[in-house]
Amino acid sequence: MTEGDSPTIARRRVRLALREARERAGLTQNQVAEEMEWSHSKVIRIENGDVSISQNDLRPLLSFLGVKDKAVIADLVAAARIARTRQQVWYQAAEFRDTLTDGMRKLIEYESEASEIRSYSIYYIPGHLQTPAYAEALMSRFEDELSADQRTRRIEARNKRREVLEARDVMFLLMVDESVLRRTIGGPEVFAEQLRHLKQNVENGYVRIRMVPFSLDASVTNNASFDLLQLGQGEVLYRETGLNDEMIEDRETIAKHRARYDRVWHEAAGEEDTIQFIERQIKELERGNTGSASPEKT
Repeated sequence: MTEGDSPTIARRRVRLALREARERAGLTQNQVAEEMEWSHSKVIRIENGDVSISQNDLRPLLSFLGVKDKAVIADLVAAARIARTRQQVWYQAAEFRDTLTDGMRKLIEYESEASEIRSYSIYYIPGHLQTPAYAEALMSRFEDELSADQRTRRIEARNKRREVLEARDVMFLLMVDESVLRRTIGGPEVFAEQLRHLKQNVENGYVRIRMVPFSLDASVTNNASFDLLQLGQGEVLYRETGLNDEMIEDRETIAKHRARYDRVWHEAAGEEDTIQFIERQIKELERGNTGSASPEKT
């Protein structure tokens, strides 16, 4: 086990190892539940990472799954111990548990551990890059769906995510549809501030950004924004639509999204051209115009 593993990473390592061992043994979750005298839902929660498995449960489970290597067993038992270490994390507080989705809380948890984050957005600037004014303007659009308290908590969560990630050494690759850089959420003043904040993050080396222009004839996703987070053991996928969000750890699904992302990243407008487009947008917004900058692509 890697020295200094966090409970988040340790729990993920254990559950991935258990799922892989079960699949290698040709067993279903129901068969595991019957053998261990557990409920089916308990097996699902362990493999999904919703709960951590105790050391007392882990040893007989590994035996049933045919894991015999003493070093592997010792490593997983140690990881299970770390995984059950209690952390005082802000997003698990009652007020956030009531307002953030399960997928969003898992995203925030993984963000704190990711070494790289690749994001594709089709509608708005991703949450942890939003200025407070932009986030508030965006949340106001959901007043019919969310209470005032829920909107306030979600804005607060976005601010906290931004503060945590900007303090970490994480590479962030952002790919946005051209509409994201044209849609004046909050009005010209708020949106110009948002674009200046984004540009500053690029200049500071925190963000690399490319725009997918309207003119690009490429195979881009047309129904969801998503994030790919690089962790110690592979990637995870967070996908969001207008109706729901979800955290996905299926390797095949992740691989398809990563391949699509990489392909479009290389087809999109270059980073320099994208920044020049942002600069033109800022100037137009400061002059009181909206959406009149023209995209360029090398």
